[in-house]
Amino acid sequence: MTFADKVILFNNQLDFNGTLPPGINIMNPFKDNPQVIAITEQFYKKYYNDNNKRYLILGINPGRFGSGVTGIPFTDSKRLKSVCGIAYEGKETHEPSSVFVYDVIEAFGGPVEFYRHFYISSMCPLGFTATIAGNKEVNYNYYDSKELTVAVYDYIIENIQKQIAMGVDTDTCFCFGNGKNEKFLRKVNQEHKFFKNIIALEHPRFVMQYKSKAKQEYIDKYISAFTSVL
Repeated sequence: MTFADKVILFNNQLDFNGTLPPGINIMNPFKDNPQVIAITEQFYKKYYNDNNKRYLILGINPGRFGSGVTGIPFTDSKRLKSVCGIAYEGKETHEPSSVFVYDVIEAFGGPVEFYRHFYISSMCPLGFTATIAGNKEVNYNYYDSKELTVAVYDYIIENIQKQIAMGVDTDTCFCFGNGKNEKFLRKVNQEHKFFKNIIALEHPRFVMQYKSKAKQEYIDKYISAFTSVL
């Protein structure tokens, strides 16, 4: 099996059967969106159809306008079409995190070169939403409440183990988010000894929302971190 085959198999079996706290809903694009399985098969066969070992990058969990739509972490439908050349039918989505990540990928040398070395996933491979005032649905993170963290803890551990078994490099893991996501990853890594080293970077969303004027500095920081392991 190629790396692509293993990722496709991993994605297609994603399901959460536990009990979530009241008001929190699971977001599973592989079951919710009929296009996603075909899209992800095209993507991974395009960039991962080999047996290269790759460094794992862990984000937080899928968002509604990125991998919640495409099934591909930090890839909204705009980047899916314009950069990856993969068709998407339906409402076009724009996610700031995806904009930043693909700026980094371009600076690295483009998607073929970047994905040859790195595999992006999330601490929790399925996303969450919460319903707030006005019946509005918003993104929710696995660490936003202690109850949710406890509910999905074993699921998170299980899926990190499955992705390590796919053939990722365990010398270094990259973490998108140097706050709560990093803290959680370091805690579970201390317990389970998944990786020898963790390199945490500011989350793409944080950069785009709060540090957009210094975006190039953060792109350079990302590139420096990624090239340090090659």
